[in-house]
Amino acid sequence: MTASPTVLSKWLTRRNAIRGFVLAGVAALIAGGLLLAYMLLYVAPNLPSLEVITDYRPKIPLRIYTADNALIGEFGEEHRDFVPIKDIPEMMKKSVLAIEDKRFYEHNGIDWRRALGAARANLGGAMRQGGSTITMQVARNFFLTREKFYGRKLNEVMLAFKIEATLSKEQILELYMNQIYLGQRSFGFGAASQVYFGKSLKDLDIAEMAMLAGLPQNPARHNPAVNPKRAKQRQHVVLKSMRDLDYITEEQYQKALHETLHVSHRGQEFDTHAEYVAELARQVVYAQFKEDSYTKGISVYTTILKADQNAAYESVRRNVLNYDQRHGYRGPEAFITLPAGEEERDDAIEDALQRRPSSDRLIPAVVLDVGAKSVKVQNPSGEEITISGDGLRLAASALTDKAKDNVRLRPGAVIRIMQEKNGWSISQVPQVAAAFVSIDSVTGGYHAMVGGFDYNLQKFNHVTQAWRQPGSSIKPFVYSAALEKGFSPATLINDVPLDLTGAETGNEAWSPKNDDGKFDGPITMRTALAESKNVASVRILRSITVPYAHNYLGKFGFDLAKHPKNLTMALGTGSVTPAQLVGAYSVFANGGYTVEPYLIAKIVDGSGKIISEAKPRTTLPDDARVIDPRNAFVTDSMLRQVTRTGTGAAVARLGRPDLAGKTGTSSDAVDGWFAGYGGGIVAVSWMGYDDSKSLGGKEFGSSVALPIWIDYMKVALQGRPAQERQVPAGLTQVDGEWLFDEFMGDAARHTLDMDDAAPGAENVAPQPAGATPPPPTN
Repeated sequence: MTASPTVLSKWLTRRNAIRGFVLAGVAALIAGGLLLAYMLLYVAPNLPSLEVITDYRPKIPLRIYTADNALIGEFGEEHRDFVPIKDIPEMMKKSVLAIEDKRFYEHNGIDWRRALGAARANLGGAMRQGGSTITMQVARNFFLTREKFYGRKLNEVMLAFKIEATLSKEQILELYMNQIYLGQRSFGFGAASQVYFGKSLKDLDIAEMAMLAGLPQNPARHNPAVNPKRAKQRQHVVLKSMRDLDYITEEQYQKALHETLHVSHRGQEFDTHAEYVAELARQVVYAQFKEDSYTKGISVYTTILKADQNAAYESVRRNVLNYDQRHGYRGPEAFITLPAGEEERDDAIEDALQRRPSSDRLIPAVVLDVGAKSVKVQNPSGEEITISGDGLRLAASALTDKAKDNVRLRPGAVIRIMQEKNGWSISQVPQVAAAFVSIDSVTGGYHAMVGGFDYNLQKFNHVTQAWRQPGSSIKPFVYSAALEKGFSPATLINDVPLDLTGAETGNEAWSPKNDDGKFDGPITMRTALAESKNVASVRILRSITVPYAHNYLGKFGFDLAKHPKNLTMALGTGSVTPAQLVGAYSVFANGGYTVEPYLIAKIVDGSGKIISEAKPRTTLPDDARVIDPRNAFVTDSMLRQVTRTGTGAAVARLGRPDLAGKTGTSSDAVDGWFAGYGGGIVAVSWMGYDDSKSLGGKEFGSSVALPIWIDYMKVALQGRPAQERQVPAGLTQVDGEWLFDEFMGDAARHTLDMDDAAPGAENVAPQPAGATPPPPTN
């Protein structure tokens, strides 16, 4: 009996199929054997040593801290904060495993199930999926490049096996979570947590952890600071995986899914703004260690106090904004065309806002619509915000039909908005500059330093680099010199018009004027300083002679070459920095001793060994004395009068008897100052334009600088008792005023000559040719 053709055909087909499978299997076995032999004979022997991971020494950046251990700066190509695996929150680890390697604890370095799935997906040609485990990623990050070709993949596989055989799963996970690149120059989840959220890993919630866990796949595409929408989409994938794996409950999933995250857009955020301080500290370390400064884990501890620095920063910001807003709205920063399509419009807005320099809490936004009583804007996160009521006050003039085109608000205008207690308001980035600095009156250690309105906008440190005219803040040093010449606070000065001839000035005739344009006749030297009388101050300098007073300034650390040798010196036409002025005023604050302001308390290497450490003085040595203690005491009493009844009387609201200081306004109100002290703190505030234009005809040191000083002192003086001074030997009180014993005769209480030829006039140095006498100052 013969088989039918159909049956025979089926049998032959089956036999051929079996033969094909057998041949394919044999071929696969042969290929696999050859591949295994190749890997064992050629790949494995040439694998790199694992010393780089078994003796892991990450590049730790230079870090700058306050005296009370608040991180204020970090420098290095890599933001890195090594966190031991025992300190990484369990939920952070689960977030990563849920999206990067679900079977991490089950495989031996290769997840074959995932690898086969990736291979099937990649059969189309382009290598879209890698199927890499965390162990393979560790191999790649430490030893290999990221190009996807099969030769490298074999090395990666063999390295993964070698790593698994050498390290525990926890050690591998620790390496991965501290080495992986996560965007914004941050390496490792500890650094990324600080960069994106300004928090430690232990302080993150589930939503924030999931956002970070989504970064390894593509840090550029899923970067929440640059691409918030894509980052949110990736975060949702992570959260879904965590829920599916029962790492989180449905309730936790829903909560995290709808949570609004506050992501830093600066790339690096610290709780305390002390960028100018951090940069100064960086310069000190770099001068010694060069490029090693940024990789060896060096830590610098400054003398800055966190609470003081926060108070100084907020005070400068607040009062600069107050000044800027009372001088009017300047209009939008730019204008863009808004496309009709929603997606194209969003892209145009995002591009425009990313081009604007960031400034703390002054958020760039694009105007979408302008109504009679409201303005609708879109912020960098894509949110639409409606501003109305008081929020429109600053820009009210820009909402009228009469507004110029470059000022008028309209759709496409790029502006700044700010969130306040009562809602959002339109604001603007100030153009005026400011500075603030405070030191300890005995040690000289800096307590606070703010070198400008915003370091992100301007790196120039006005505290240490800006040479400005001190205006009337120089007068206390002239008055201090006068005390050495027999003057006293009771000395009468004739506050009447003073006409100086060209022969006396060495140039053109000059008639100095008082700021208020008034003359009070005979007044005491105490009143003259308290009321900042210009004519009386010139008379005093004229009497004690310019050469004497000029040399006397050197006792306080001033650069004498930057101060004129003429009568305008009494009105502060020289140049000082805020750092120099705060050191000078400390002499009055501490009883007559010079101090050397310093910033660095200690420098520590990566292992915790102290490299260098300052030894601040706790007492004032005799060799540091630069003026008579009696002089410091009497000058202090006059400076206290300034803050009680004089140009600095606003200080009285602080309710302390030990506060003293002096306002200063330079020629044409180009510079506004207040320098003063109390409670062992010496502080100087300044405001002015970098191009030296006037602050305004109605602005003075008392209106622009003094409010900064007061707001800072409200915080800095908390817990510091008022300091009352012991009366030094050699002083006698007569009619309520202190006099030096050796000047107890009539000369000590004399009336400065009422005529124009005051004593000593013949010794006044001539004014340099071409010099222009200044207008009034206060």
